[in-house]
Amino acid sequence: MTSPTDLNKGWRVALAGLGINLALGVLYTWSMFKGAIEKDFGWKGSQLNDPYALCCLVFAFSMILAGRCQDKLGPRVTATIGGLLVAVGFSLISTTNSYVIWVLGFGVLVGIGVGFGYSSATPPALKWFPPSKTGLIAGIVVAGFGLAPLYLAPASDFLLRHFGLLQSMLFFGVVFAIIVCGLSQLLVNPPAGYSHAASPSTGGSMARPSLDRSPGQIIRTPSFWLLWVLYFIGAGAGLMVISSISGMAKKSMGESAFIAVAVMAIGNAGGRIVAGIFSDRIGRSWTLMLVLLIQSALMFGAIPITSSSGGGKYLIVLVASFIGFNYGANLSIFPSLAKDLWGLKNFGMNYGCLFTAWGVGGFALSRLQQMLKASSGSFDSSFITAGLLLILGAGLTFLIKPSESRHS
Repeated sequence: MTSPTDLNKGWRVALAGLGINLALGVLYTWSMFKGAIEKDFGWKGSQLNDPYALCCLVFAFSMILAGRCQDKLGPRVTATIGGLLVAVGFSLISTTNSYVIWVLGFGVLVGIGVGFGYSSATPPALKWFPPSKTGLIAGIVVAGFGLAPLYLAPASDFLLRHFGLLQSMLFFGVVFAIIVCGLSQLLVNPPAGYSHAASPSTGGSMARPSLDRSPGQIIRTPSFWLLWVLYFIGAGAGLMVISSISGMAKKSMGESAFIAVAVMAIGNAGGRIVAGIFSDRIGRSWTLMLVLLIQSALMFGAIPITSSSGGGKYLIVLVASFIGFNYGANLSIFPSLAKDLWGLKNFGMNYGCLFTAWGVGGFALSRLQQMLKASSGSFDSSFITAGLLLILGAGLTFLIKPSESRHS
């Protein structure tokens, strides 16, 4: 049974995971780096998004290997490897303006490092708490990743203005190594035979035992591929906006565009926690459907706001925060679904397989957004595309079996 000491240890693990994700969330500040890269390096077109898009893809697919490592070697070792890889990647790109080196350093090394760190933060935290808190704990841990731009956006703005792009990358590499590797030592799984106190079920759902499915079993089920498509849509549509929000905001906010990035981070983090709580109470599929529908409405509503040449700066910040909120919700709903459906024994690798949808969505739709912007000169077609995909996703949520959409 759970003792007060066990509960304190569980919260220590959850907060350590939150701290690790606060550092690894540098991925969401790429829109801040992009302007400096274009100015200092002279990169054009899709080159500006390639390291970021590849980082998303590598991050997602490395989660499979990282999940396997987490399941077998434990979260402490896996997260430490992640912290070191992120540091090496940032240190490498701090030495050059070479496109190839940036793709390798940021796109590959940082991507793998983020995958190893991110995959290690949530599983041990979930194991310390009862099933009725799955959404809440998952939301708190992953909130760090979304909240990171709140401090990284102004920090990046300050560093870029005073020290330049390359020295800023070196600074981030050193700091991330210290933070991630230090907090990794607090990530521990419960002892063998540990069991938490049963807690009352909410939302009218019946408790059911975890099935502890293997990756080989889950990828042969229709529910896995349904969730994969939904994750692709929900995450990809949000990342289309997140990767370019600074550029969108500069039209009306000028050098204060980093404020929109920071406010979006608050929404991103808040969405993870709030959606986690809601999904514990009303069910995962209903929460997901609402998130996708609201996100779609925001995409269509953003068209006249971002097209305006002036006077819309407060509306841009407001829309950015709500888009971030709904995007962040995906990052707590889907790990909770993975745990509900397939258990905790192979959670790291199972969620890693599902998380590939996040990477493919981020890569494909961010590239699409860059192409649409280059051809049309505006973000309108990107918003329309994202909005239609989100409506499709909301409809697909009705195919999730009711018994599979609630917490166990």
